[in-house]
Amino acid sequence: MAGKENIDLNKIPQHIAIIMDGNGRWAQQRGNERIVGHQNAVTAVRETIEGAAELGIKYVTLYAFSQENWKRPKSEVDALMNLLINAIDQELDNLMKNNIKVIVIGDFYSLPSEVQNKLNILIKTTSKNTGLTAILALSYSSQWEIVEAVKSIIKDFKNGKISEEDITKELFSKYLQTSGIPDPELLIRTSGELRISNFLLWQVAYTEFYFTKVLWPDFRKEHLYEAIIDYQKRERRFGMVNQVNTIF
Repeated sequence: MAGKENIDLNKIPQHIAIIMDGNGRWAQQRGNERIVGHQNAVTAVRETIEGAAELGIKYVTLYAFSQENWKRPKSEVDALMNLLINAIDQELDNLMKNNIKVIVIGDFYSLPSEVQNKLNILIKTTSKNTGLTAILALSYSSQWEIVEAVKSIIKDFKNGKISEEDITKELFSKYLQTSGIPDPELLIRTSGELRISNFLLWQVAYTEFYFTKVLWPDFRKEHLYEAIIDYQKRERRFGMVNQVNTIF
């Protein structure tokens, strides 16, 4: 497995997005209930955030709970919400020690009130931290995000705050949940699934994708390093051509 020493610190992605997949399968492979997989995923989150912070990465967005996840059995959803509350209590000191700021994107007010309260404390307590920003996507759906952005643009247009000529892709980005945050250069998905599952559809227009068969509870710093090394081998052209290799 490739190590940290193989990473070019001059080509570190500024923002990494992660679809944390495979918790249920991890548990079922061990003959346990799905929630056991979610419980064991906390270590993977901690290692990933710490590893990213050590490398100087500025943003990590974690797809923690999608709007589609509300359709899961109530017992599993309730267990996930309780796990989130417990994880906040357990990890707050560690986040402060590592100078990590936490923000949340998604339909915040659809979350249970106790979860909202815990998240508000977490967000406020870490708000002055200046290291890595951990972005938790909770009750998040990219299609929902885009629709909400359109509604806000229409409202501001009707109120005379913007004109038709003002509407550009740059303006549209400002109405998204990730306003002010650079688009991710790298998206990692664990568990071997090859899709992005309604996650940051606008933001990943030119993102490099990295898929690994590792189930999320087994994901460690070394797996993060592997993804970054793979990313650093790629040529990012943004629709242009490599001028060095172009034959005139």
